[in-house]
Amino acid sequence: MHTLNSYNIPNLENTGSGQFLLIAGPCVVESENLCMEVAGKLKDLTQKLDIPYIFKASVRKANRSRADAFRGIGNSQALDILSKIKNELNIPVITDVHEVQEVTSVAEKVDLLQIPAFLCRQTDLLEAAAQSNLPVNIKKGQFLAPESMQFAIEKITRFENHKILLTERGSSFGHHDLVVDFRGFPIMKNLGYPVIYDVTHSLQQPNQKNGISGGLPGYIETMAKAGLAAGADGLFMEIHPDPSQALSDGANMLSLSLAGSLLEKLSKLRQTLNEIDTSER
Repeated sequence: MHTLNSYNIPNLENTGSGQFLLIAGPCVVESENLCMEVAGKLKDLTQKLDIPYIFKASVRKANRSRADAFRGIGNSQALDILSKIKNELNIPVITDVHEVQEVTSVAEKVDLLQIPAFLCRQTDLLEAAAQSNLPVNIKKGQFLAPESMQFAIEKITRFENHKILLTERGSSFGHHDLVVDFRGFPIMKNLGYPVIYDVTHSLQQPNQKNGISGGLPGYIETMAKAGLAAGADGLFMEIHPDPSQALSDGANMLSLSLAGSLLEKLSKLRQTLNEIDTSER
């Protein structure tokens, strides 16, 4: 089983604490002030709880329902903001890549690359990400069975890159909802790499009639607890100071004001799960 300790991610602290990994931040880079606020607050919270933390924000949103939806402030400016968070706050950062030609420029600014769910079968993109030699977080497509992720893994490892994370974000069984099959966590863990649960996106209600996705953020705590209990090694959450004003995915995001109490509960749950695992050995 590959572990985070072997990935050598700069500034990733507390990987030996027994806590889950947290990947969190706003959906997209909206502004420097917003990203610095969220990153700084989450760094403080996670350090107190010994939770390893990676800041996440998309440089741009390539997959939107409506043509007039916000897609970003510009790649160069957004990457500079991520670089500032990385260098000034000493937090590892991750962002999405959507096209082969952007992999190199993005990889120069961040610590990990993320493959969006809809692109997890794009061979050229996966191979380019693999050749960056950065850790690659592959989101499982809503249209894939968990065991099918072995083929995405092979597209990375054939370039001798074994720094892989697999992220579950739910499956589509209808037009406007996502369902999480928790059997998928042990199935993907058996592929030999850490498994992350994307809590907030799994509560998204995509492609509503107005072209704006809805969401069920009231279930974030329930689903996060279930993910940890099912064996997730980490949690992915989109977090914003005011989700109602977020420029992307606000309907399913966690409010920054609620992050502290939730992380405390999840930290305690993880400690209990660790104790149970230890007692059964």
